[in-house]
Amino acid sequence: MKIAVCVKAVPDTEANIKVAGDASSIDLNGIKFVTSPFDEFAIEEAITLKEKQGGETTVISLGGAECTDVLRDSLARGIDTAIHVNDPDLVNLDPLTAAKVLAKVIKEGNFDLVLCGQQGVGGDNSQLPSILAELLDMPQATLVVKLEIADGKFKAEREIEGAHEIIEGSLPVVISAQKGLNEPRYPSIKGVMAARKKTIDVKNLDALGMKGTVGQDTRRAVIKKMMMPPERAQGKMIEGDADTQAKTLISLLKTEARVL
Repeated sequence: MKIAVCVKAVPDTEANIKVAGDASSIDLNGIKFVTSPFDEFAIEEAITLKEKQGGETTVISLGGAECTDVLRDSLARGIDTAIHVNDPDLVNLDPLTAAKVLAKVIKEGNFDLVLCGQQGVGGDNSQLPSILAELLDMPQATLVVKLEIADGKFKAEREIEGAHEIIEGSLPVVISAQKGLNEPRYPSIKGVMAARKKTIDVKNLDALGMKGTVGQDTRRAVIKKMMMPPERAQGKMIEGDADTQAKTLISLLKTEARVL
């Protein structure tokens, strides 16, 4: 079984995010990039399936130099090979463009199973897995918290509002991973050392035969303006004893908050 895992390099979730001078992107100065947290569940599921059933695993990422460490992190965890699609036209991708490029790579690899995180932290569009499945003409199961693969079939348990749903079908399939699917492992020292020696297969749009057809002006969704949320107003301390505080609070709820 050949398994592809799509991963996204995102700013560290603990990073102090600032809007860049162009007001349409974030300031990347000093920002560390990490694997999008939901993608870690996809990586772990791929490795676990390979350990149980054999086969080969490939991690795929789109972007610039920020992807290198993320791909090596995947290799250090146990993924076999890595593909990095790096092209200057692939900047600030919308989900459709990213899915088109990933679909091209996946088709060339003839994979049986495609795993993604349910959403990429940062954009949080949660659209790519479904678009990818449509472009690949594969069945899909999203928000998956349990997955079984056997005899060319899959059985996926997914979260829906207020309940869980079971989906069954045949491979190939696109699966998006939700928290709870597994417990991602950390890279071992041995794995980190081995990952440093592995070659990452770097492709550009020319190599994929897609130059001029995706990215840049062909994007269907473009960020026009980005801004930080307004600072929260300082809280107000109410002085006095309990009776005075209660009366003051009720007055403020009526006159300022206007909820009474």
